[in-house]
Amino acid sequence: MYAWVEGFSTKPGALWALFIIAFMESSFFPVPPDVLLIALAVAMPTKSMRFAAVCTGGSVLGGMFGYFIGYELMEIVGRPIIDFYNANHYWLKVEEAYRGPVGVWFLVAAAFTPIPYKVATIAAGATQMPFVPFLIASALGRAARFFLVAGLIWKFGASIKTFIDKYFDKLSIAFVVLLVLGFVAVKYVF
Repeated sequence: MYAWVEGFSTKPGALWALFIIAFMESSFFPVPPDVLLIALAVAMPTKSMRFAAVCTGGSVLGGMFGYFIGYELMEIVGRPIIDFYNANHYWLKVEEAYRGPVGVWFLVAAAFTPIPYKVATIAAGATQMPFVPFLIASALGRAARFFLVAGLIWKFGASIKTFIDKYFDKLSIAFVVLLVLGFVAVKYVF
């Protein structure tokens, strides 16, 4: 499937494909839009930021659809999606986080890291997270992720692709851990 998604980078309508894949991945599709975003940005580095904007827009709108699935269609659509991805262990953690004081921050982290974003969006709807904070958190996390990838390619060119492919997930998790530790340190120091 990765090769199929990446194959859109050489076809007319690649920008629309990026938008649609970003939309679908945020609610039910297994392949992250980063695959196509990276391929397009490597092919046309000067348009990297435009690609990131399209990817962010599609992803946030898809996240809204995921929220709707969780809010209105959890048992008939949401539960089968969670089961299909064998994501019940994620589901329980996400649901618990959303009901606690870190819910919105957890969503930002899920939108930025390799935590399955579709699980996070469906859970946000199922736990009835307030919609405006959901929307803001989704936009922040997804924009940070996609603009970081596009910015790295714009700055360093195609040579950074291997680095992103190999280390992005680990680096994004490390970033979130450092961010959380920073918040904890501020809380206890001040």
